[in-house]
Amino acid sequence: MSHASHISHKPHTFQSSPTVLVIDDEPGHRLMVRAVLEDVGWTVLEAADGGEGLVVCRETVNLDAVLLDIRLPDRDGISILQEIKSLHPQLPVIMLTAFGSVGSAVQAMKLGAFDYLTKPADNEELKAVLLKARDYLGLVRENQDLRRALGEEDGNPKLVGQSPAMRRVVELIHQVGPTEATVLVLGESGTGKELVVKAIHASSLRHSGPLVEINCAALPGELLESELFGYVKGAFTGAVNNKPGRFQLAEKGTLFLDEIGDMPPPLQAKLLRALQERTVEPLGGTQTVQVDVRIIAATHQDLPRLVSSGAFREDLYFRLNVLEIKLPPLRDRLDDLPLLTRHLLRKLSLKNRKPFRDVGPGFLETLTAYRWPGNVRELENALERALILARSDMLTPDLLPDHIRETSPERNRSAKNADEPSFDAAERQVLLDALEAHGGHRGKAAQALGVSRRTLQYKLHKHGLTSR
Repeated sequence: MSHASHISHKPHTFQSSPTVLVIDDEPGHRLMVRAVLEDVGWTVLEAADGGEGLVVCRETVNLDAVLLDIRLPDRDGISILQEIKSLHPQLPVIMLTAFGSVGSAVQAMKLGAFDYLTKPADNEELKAVLLKARDYLGLVRENQDLRRALGEEDGNPKLVGQSPAMRRVVELIHQVGPTEATVLVLGESGTGKELVVKAIHASSLRHSGPLVEINCAALPGELLESELFGYVKGAFTGAVNNKPGRFQLAEKGTLFLDEIGDMPPPLQAKLLRALQERTVEPLGGTQTVQVDVRIIAATHQDLPRLVSSGAFREDLYFRLNVLEIKLPPLRDRLDDLPLLTRHLLRKLSLKNRKPFRDVGPGFLETLTAYRWPGNVRELENALERALILARSDMLTPDLLPDHIRETSPERNRSAKNADEPSFDAAERQVLLDALEAHGGHRGKAAQALGVSRRTLQYKLHKHGLTSR
């Protein structure tokens, strides 16, 4: 057994450089790997057999990858792989194999190995596969952080709202989550489409795999293609190494195609082929790569209209729209606003280290009178502004932006009816007629108008009719 001075009986603390454990009984090969990887900033730990390697795995915090020889003097590499995966299920393990044992490496891949390299490992190939492993693990850790931040102790993201529309959304998530169905999430900007995607992934059988996101509107066509499908070394100027695409990084997990309606038409055809055949072909490559991912797409655009105009492929639309979840705008679920406001304020209070006790008189009424074109995202921004500007732990309407306060019930009550916009005047008259028809009974008036009693109350405040 080689020297074990590198094995600490205290947990290894994570440094800024990534850390790889090399389990290999050949000192010369370990030395070569150390030289190559330390030259590009990796911290390298070594073990000469399986038992020693497992000790390092148990005692080391935040390993980023393991290079594991498939033939070891004390144990079979396959059994070591299985023990490592039981200790650290998400840890990328790359098998080292001689040419004669590639079959065993393929078996290891089926048992959860990240990749395999033939010995002696090519320097550039070694660096490329470890970079891919680090990117994969980074996405896994980021996804776990998001679950903790957005959810409760079980890590599952929670959607806030008790309105019928939101209950329907939650019901659909529970139904579609455990399946492999492709999902299309629709809704205006700021309605929380990303949170729905995270909730679907967290409730799926792929929840232990990565959730990889790409915004199709944020990148030009050529760059978007290379990000989606990856590229091989030499595919274009600056491609000095192979780079896996988002499809490969999302292996065994979920790929989230945000703003799919903005994808250029030429790239839509290549995406359709990848979805149909479950293979991708990296730029500059000649071989296809099998991928095992679940697809969730989202857009704020009207995809049927884009299909009719020829801007979006009809066959791709039907491929993506196996199940559709449509998020309502905030103005259509004002019943959720008090609950949503308190949820966001608790989160923002922690984020900004600024306590709040409650909201003052008129605060919720002012929020409800506004139509929220920016939806939940705009609400969160307005609440964060109010929280930061507050001089006490009570939030008052004057802390909200002017354009939101202009729609407050107080301002509406002080305005003369003759000065009301035609829509407001008509709405006011509808409320008066409903109250008169039902003898002032608000519950019956709300039922007749098809709104909740709370919404009717807000409308009465808005038009200065609370005394009726």
